[in-house]
Amino acid sequence: MHLLLKIVAKTLTQRPAMCFLAVLALTSGASSQTRIVTATIDTAKTGAPISKNIYGQFLEHGGDIVNTGIWSEMLVDRKFFYPVAMSAPTPPPMMGNPAGNPRFRRVPTRWWAPIGGEDAVTIDTKDPYTGDHSPLVKLGAKEAHGLGQSGIAVRKGMSYTGRIVLAGSPGAAVKVTLIWGKEPTDRQTVTIGSLGIAYRKFPLRYTARTDTDEATLEITGTGSGSFHVGAVSLMPADNIEGFRPEVVAALKQLRFGVLRFPGGNFVSAYEWRYGVGDIDKRPPIFDPVWHAVQPNDVGTDEFLTLCRLLGVDPYITVNAGFGDAWSARELVEYTNGAATTPMGKWRAANGHPAPYHVQWWGVGNEPWGDYQMGSMSLPQFELKHNLFAKEMKKVDPSIKLIAGGAMPDVMEGADQARRINGQYVPDYLSPADWTGQMLLNCLENIDMVSEHYYASGTQHTNIKLQKKVPIEPPLSLLEWERAPAVQVRAKYEHYQEYLKRIPALRAKPVPIAIDEWAYFGGNRDGYKVVPAYAWAFHEMFRHSEIFQMGAFTFATAMMSQNRTEAVLNPTGMLFKMYRDHFGTIPVEVTGDSPQPKPTFPAGGDQPAVNPGSDTYPLDVSAALSEDRKTLAIAVLNPSDSEQSIKIAISGTKLVSAGKVWRMAPNSIDATVQVDKKPEVQVEEQALGSLPATITVRPFSVNIYSYPVQ
Repeated sequence: MHLLLKIVAKTLTQRPAMCFLAVLALTSGASSQTRIVTATIDTAKTGAPISKNIYGQFLEHGGDIVNTGIWSEMLVDRKFFYPVAMSAPTPPPMMGNPAGNPRFRRVPTRWWAPIGGEDAVTIDTKDPYTGDHSPLVKLGAKEAHGLGQSGIAVRKGMSYTGRIVLAGSPGAAVKVTLIWGKEPTDRQTVTIGSLGIAYRKFPLRYTARTDTDEATLEITGTGSGSFHVGAVSLMPADNIEGFRPEVVAALKQLRFGVLRFPGGNFVSAYEWRYGVGDIDKRPPIFDPVWHAVQPNDVGTDEFLTLCRLLGVDPYITVNAGFGDAWSARELVEYTNGAATTPMGKWRAANGHPAPYHVQWWGVGNEPWGDYQMGSMSLPQFELKHNLFAKEMKKVDPSIKLIAGGAMPDVMEGADQARRINGQYVPDYLSPADWTGQMLLNCLENIDMVSEHYYASGTQHTNIKLQKKVPIEPPLSLLEWERAPAVQVRAKYEHYQEYLKRIPALRAKPVPIAIDEWAYFGGNRDGYKVVPAYAWAFHEMFRHSEIFQMGAFTFATAMMSQNRTEAVLNPTGMLFKMYRDHFGTIPVEVTGDSPQPKPTFPAGGDQPAVNPGSDTYPLDVSAALSEDRKTLAIAVLNPSDSEQSIKIAISGTKLVSAGKVWRMAPNSIDATVQVDKKPEVQVEEQALGSLPATITVRPFSVNIYSYPVQ
């Protein structure tokens, strides 16, 4: 996640994407077609199967990606990490924040404020319900005292359920009121009496009678004595096992294979035991990475529930930063151990008697980064990885371990190689080649190696200057769209060098999991990144024996959403289109129009060969279905003009009736918003025989599908 944070920080301060996008239309490549490209698809020449996991997604607690993007909880700080105060609370100092940028300092936008005067609520540390303290409300003789939180989004006719944990004096009467307007009738109240010294949970239920994003929940008391609030929760009644139903419905369409959790940089300071058991008793903690409060509502069991709801396989990353091998072993036992084991018994007591059988496990996140919590030298981490592997596989020998890697493109991009051995771009197998050294010294304990990239269309590596520099003049739009595929190609070329240098890797090839990737060169919600992501997919398909898993940053980036609605955005539509309609057995594509040479000299994150099929300015990828009864042909036109191509099929014959699915909006800036008519659609069209010449629209992604005879 460090690369993401560096790019986002620069974007937030300089807004480079906004500066160059206006120029792109004037500098677009392939603005006019000069001739018709020809291509041959040979179905007799096949590659390794394309894994469903290549469409995988990534979730991280950081920045509330989970807590507000997917989880249904409507209240902020529901377990009272912060004091109850009239103004926004001040977060702890930013020590340890990897971004090193105050823009990542997250000040709460909603908080609990006292009712009945600032002295009405104090913080009691003597015997808190959870965490370090609980609010203590001192009752007054005449007016109600308590606390409230505003800025809650409710919708007319919707029901909301929750609970409140209270303890207090027998003479205290507590009212919990949901207020959605200014009139006395614009509210509903749940009255709670019979409090005692021990904390008890009381149910809440409301039905809103209007639409507002400014509802308030008030917890007030009258009578004598005082009362404590241990925790409070409010969710839409239609939540699905705690998750937002509209988000589950949107993400379920993607069938993305695998979901990675809980981080990201977040995981290196995460204690998994805080995220299991009674959800109200789990302590809120302050995440030093994303500088935000973590309520620990979504933990291991909730994540695995989400995977079940979405129909995808879980991929859990263990804490190899501040964490230890014993804790990782216990987490494997918690998820996969029998109910008779110590951790399996705990899992069963938490309501999940059957093992989850989690197969995919990552050992740490970006351990190569000196910004990472618990970072250490490469030789030390090699020992740590092997120790983790030994302990984790004692519990379940069948699990698959994904090692934290960083090829030369990452080590130079994050400026880590210079720190280790003074090189900007490290030599292969040198002390600063993290992936190379891990493959040399940990190969027997690696089933897949993790690689990350966040493509940039505004900067590139200058080998002579040994630093990242702005791209001047700006890339043509076609080359800008090529950028994510360029990063895939760079990793492919690095891997080929490892195969030459590491005999054991040739005997035991270890696939790559690009388990964090995205493009931060433009608007993620707009259409302009769609051709870029399609191109990246094609490059992974071309080397499917190497690239067998992905985890896009983040799953929530597949959607346009607000606090009550969610729909697939253009990126989500693209992922769905390929997952639904592209094949799984890649076949050879040749052509008569090679891609141009790379824009920049080879080295680091710049490959020696440009990605793409020999069908410039188009990029073509093809694959048979798993049963080999259908051929899918994906034709990407990243240019700003209509293009044509003649496609010959070798090795099989196609039935004379097929279909095409197409994404080709009128504007490259088209987007999808939850409250407006979509500007982007996936068009479906029935076809006769495969046309002798296929003509495709500008910036379009097209998948042709035909049964084979």
